[in-house]
Parts: sequence; structure tokens; C-alpha cells
Amino acid sequence: MNLSKIDLLNKRFTKRFRGYCRTEVDQLLQEAAEAIGDLSEDKKELHRRIADLEASLAEHKQREETLRDTLMTTQRMIDDLKANARREAQLIIDEAQAKAEAILNRAHLRLAQLHEDITELKRQRTQFEVKLRSLLDAHLRMLEMENQDQEQLEALESKLKFFKKAK
Repeated sequence: MNLSKIDLLNKRFTKRFRGYCRTEVDQLLQEAAEAIGDLSEDKKELHRRIADLEASLAEHKQREETLRDTLMTTQRMIDDLKANARREAQLIIDEAQAKAEAILNRAHLRLAQLHEDITELKRQRTQFEVKLRSLLDAHLRMLEMENQDQEQLEALESKLKFFKKAK
């Protein structure tokens, strides 16, 4: 039965000899006891539900805090990873630039060496040409001298033949 506060306040008992009608009062007390019992059970159930919901809320708050901490930790790790990656990239770039510079320096040195070698070879060729010309000139002069000697020899032989004929 549903008994409200207004029902209790407005309830009027019939009057009898020596007061109110006992059965009506007993009936009202029974109804009030049942209503109070029902309300007590409802109250207990509501307190239990409140406790469950508060526990669930606390658990959700704990999860939220854990998630927030995890997200913050993850963000810090990401920031650290990015910073480390930037540093490593810069180190790689610096190392590559240093290697490129060293290669370029070696190439310049090699180029300078090649220029020196070419200059030396040109000088040697010029010396060789001069020596060869002088050798050829010397041989040419020797051939010319030999030709002159041959001519003189032939002239002397011809004079000798002439004298032999004349004798």
C-alpha cells in the first residue's frame, strides 16, 4: 500500500467510547508500518545503488587519471623521441658534410697532383724532343760528314786511279 505524509496528516478516526476506533488505528498503524518498511527497503536499495555508483565513479576517475598520466607520459616520450631524432639527424648531416668536405679536399689534392704530373710530363716531353732533335742533328751531321768523307775518299780514289793510269 502507498501511504503518503498527507494521507497520515489528513486521516481522521471515528470517535467511540473511550477514544478512537481501535481497528481503524490498528489498520493505520499496519499501513504505516508497511509503508515505512517499504520505504526502508527502498532506502537501503538506493543507498546500495549510490554506493555502487560512487564506487564506479571512483573507478572511472581512477581510470581517467591513469589515462591522463599515460597520455602525458606518452606525449613526453614522443617529444623526447622527436628531440633525439632531430639530434641524430643533425649528427648524420654534420658527419655527411665532414665526409663530403674530406672527399672534396682529397679530390682537390688529386687534381693538383694531376696538374703537376701533366706539367712534369710536358716538361719531360719538351726535354725529350730537344734531346731527340739534338741527337738527330748530330747523326745528320755525322752522315753529312761521312758523305763528305766519302766524297773526299772517292775524289782521292779517282786521283789515285788517274795516277795509276798515268804511270
